[in-house]
Amino acid sequence: MRVVVTGAAGFIGSHVADALAAAGHEVLAVDAPGRSLAPGVARRTWARVGSRPGVTAVETDLAVDALDALAAADVVVHLAGRPGVRSSWGPGRAAAERDNVRATARLLAACAGRPAGRRPRVVVASSSSVYGSAGHRPNREDDPPNPESPYAASKVEVERLAALAARDGLRTVLLRYFSVYGPRQRPDMAFHRFVEAALDGRPLPLFGDGRRSRSFTHVRDVVGATLAAAAADLPPGIAVNVGHHEPVAVRSAIGVLTGVLGVRPQIQRAAPVAGDATRTWADTERAARLLGWTARTGLAEGLADQIAWHRALRVQEEVRAG
Repeated sequence: MRVVVTGAAGFIGSHVADALAAAGHEVLAVDAPGRSLAPGVARRTWARVGSRPGVTAVETDLAVDALDALAAADVVVHLAGRPGVRSSWGPGRAAAERDNVRATARLLAACAGRPAGRRPRVVVASSSSVYGSAGHRPNREDDPPNPESPYAASKVEVERLAALAARDGLRTVLLRYFSVYGPRQRPDMAFHRFVEAALDGRPLPLFGDGRRSRSFTHVRDVVGATLAAAAADLPPGIAVNVGHHEPVAVRSAIGVLTGVLGVRPQIQRAAPVAGDATRTWADTERAARLLGWTARTGLAEGLADQIAWHRALRVQEEVRAG
């Protein structure tokens, strides 16, 4: 199977590209690593992904470049975009619109422009942020959107575009990812910042009081759901939650993390982030029914995996430094 993975220099995208290549698929990895929030990290990941057997890496800006060649695939896994609630305010609003909405619209148009019978299945990354804050039960896919940030609003628009494309005959599926963590996590994300601070002996930088809770989902589980969606014959335009079914308060997660590290937690608090949900909570019945998927990685196991990656990176940096 020929699969295009957009955002392949990113956190989730690089893992998905690796897994598809390991499964024997022909992978076209697509990204614009220079536009990343962390271009140095993205460049290193990009070089690693492009060196894998079975992977061809092509630098493409989805918002401006020609995309017809990307649509000539069996499946397109669209993971590229401008992530982050914090960075989407102010000038970041335009970047979210460009890299999420405009880029997705152009990619969907290219895929829909293929001859009937030769259009790819398109798996589109969305986010739990489209729900806003969960209430007293987990969010189900038929809950109305309630975006609380420009980033979340851009993902709502991405979903609308995918639904419109489905009505016009394109086989799209939306995966709503919940608080993904694990090896290669972006430097701006919470667990990455927490682990690096703890390994340095610094206080952990915490936005708010730590009472916000998340359906923390290990990237290994997310990859499994994504590959299952790429292979499944699902109703066009359907949305599927991809998240751990048990939300955990951030302060409890910090306790798990510092316990794995064997250090005493030290916290440096900052003001809460505008638009940051008080709780994300995934109802995963649809994923179990349609994909045969459920998140299986517990938080302690998943954080130990991420910590091991941070430590390995530090060893590599020491070796490079001589």
